[in-house]
Amino acid sequence: MFGIADYPSFVAAIIVFLLIPGPGNLALITSTSKGGVRGGLAATFGVIAGDQLLMWLAVAGVAALLSAYPPAFRAVQWLGAGYLAWLGAKMVLAQPGDAPVLNIKPHHYLQQALLITLLNPKAIVFYMAFFPLFVDPARHQGLTTFGVMAATIAALTFLYGLIVVLLTHRLAERLRASPKISSRLQKLAGVFLIGFGIKLALSR
Repeated sequence: MFGIADYPSFVAAIIVFLLIPGPGNLALITSTSKGGVRGGLAATFGVIAGDQLLMWLAVAGVAALLSAYPPAFRAVQWLGAGYLAWLGAKMVLAQPGDAPVLNIKPHHYLQQALLITLLNPKAIVFYMAFFPLFVDPARHQGLTTFGVMAATIAALTFLYGLIVVLLTHRLAERLRASPKISSRLQKLAGVFLIGFGIKLALSR
């Protein structure tokens, strides 16, 4: 289909990819809890933008470059590790009354989610290594093939993000009545981000 090897499997792989816990999911949840549905949807579009950029970079041959020059990939890993750990530390050390780690303005959430996606090892590995496996060399149709793949990824990510945002928003409304619980959840989210950063830094 459009030069895609086993399109149903490609769709299934995207869904599994979205369901795997990671910084992207945490960005959606945190953005929604801080900025409501608008903030969550802005973060969703940030994730979509990051995914699209990584995919088209892979199309442009960045995957081959990183494969030929491993230090470039390590540099990306360290940059991502440092960013995630820094963000997590800010969330852990935040005190009651401090300005939110993530600005409540939706356009900031989009930027935040975009950066997290671009530095997310799960996304990098998928688009730079796993994603090309679904391109059928014998039936490849150039930009049409990649365009269909990009549209599929964007549509599935939007639907997934919308579900996560709506569920998180419903839960967040109940948690706002207890600032202490909200503060603890923010610190827990920060610990997870630090963990993601450490895992990324130690990965080989």
